[in-house]
Amino acid sequence: MTTTDSTIRPILDKAIAGDRLSPADGLALLHSHDLAAIGSAADQVSRRMHPEPYRTYNVDRNINYTNICTAVCDFCAFYRGPKSDEGYVLPRAELLQKVEETVALGGNQILMQGGLHPKFKLDWYEELLRDIKSSFPEVNIHGFSPPELHHFTKVNNLPIEEVLSRLKAAGLGSIPGGGAEILVDRVRDEITRGKVNSDDWLNVMRVWHKMGGISTATMMFGHVETLAERIEHLERVRSLQDETSGFTAFICWTFQPDNTELSHIPAAGSFEYLKTQAIARLYLDNVPSIQSSWVTQGLKIGQLAMLFGANDMGSLMIEENVVAEAGTVHFLSLQQIRDAIEELGFQPRQRDVFYNLVSPDLERKAMEARPTPPNELVQLSV
Repeated sequence: MTTTDSTIRPILDKAIAGDRLSPADGLALLHSHDLAAIGSAADQVSRRMHPEPYRTYNVDRNINYTNICTAVCDFCAFYRGPKSDEGYVLPRAELLQKVEETVALGGNQILMQGGLHPKFKLDWYEELLRDIKSSFPEVNIHGFSPPELHHFTKVNNLPIEEVLSRLKAAGLGSIPGGGAEILVDRVRDEITRGKVNSDDWLNVMRVWHKMGGISTATMMFGHVETLAERIEHLERVRSLQDETSGFTAFICWTFQPDNTELSHIPAAGSFEYLKTQAIARLYLDNVPSIQSSWVTQGLKIGQLAMLFGANDMGSLMIEENVVAEAGTVHFLSLQQIRDAIEELGFQPRQRDVFYNLVSPDLERKAMEARPTPPNELVQLSV
């Protein structure tokens, strides 16, 4: 049954006033089809939390150091099993060249993620981090999602506290929120094998935050989860944020079914994307920023998402491989991102992972570089 506007109006008014929504409130909004009212409320909350005259974006590069993975995820078109002829590990010289190209294009960060490699010990990753930081000390390494970090504890028989402490000492700057999917074990058990469960995903973030680190949180929705499980995911993120305050941003995107074992599931459309993101802004009252994810919806819906609770356009990615393997084909240039922000009446400003505005010189460098070709410019913000 469709929830009417009169039913959800008190819930929206509560969120606009800054009062916390309950799981029942969130579920009622997800059942509603009143996209305009939900979006308007999310925009009001976003403007209250971000009264500044600008909206932000980042310039970085997603470096997938290996696609070899021991986990089996039905939603992933990127991974290859340990015995696959299509598995790779990037040569160190090639990886460092990718970082160098990113810096030359005005980037200040690399997003470094890979599969769950069965053989690499922790010292391999420490050496990788030190190699990058010794050559590019100014670059933040936003690396190793919770599934990878939890995997490191198993391969090395070490507690997560020691794994994170050693990686931080070697140069790890922040942790991406990848691999969250839906933080409900019923869902995870149905779509993946050999991968971190919900509690362990959250505990990786908890330990990192308590060490003084920051991270992002994500949600991939529109597959086998129920609407109540989407809210459970948001509730678990919000509860951990109450405890640690370590999440800088939340990013959600729709599952891309092409070339996956779940290709029989119809892709969620723009309506569901905008509604879910707007509800995330209303529900996550303690997470500072919401990123638009235009990679699954394209430029115009990505721009519209900035009026549905987002205050950040995400990253111009000089390279991205994971979502691209699932058939996503939306590409944007830096100028398109800046134009999209300006068309909404905001100043476009480049930021770093900590949401600090970069120097005018670095911003100008990125604008003048104008990275090309377009088929390398795709985005996955985590």
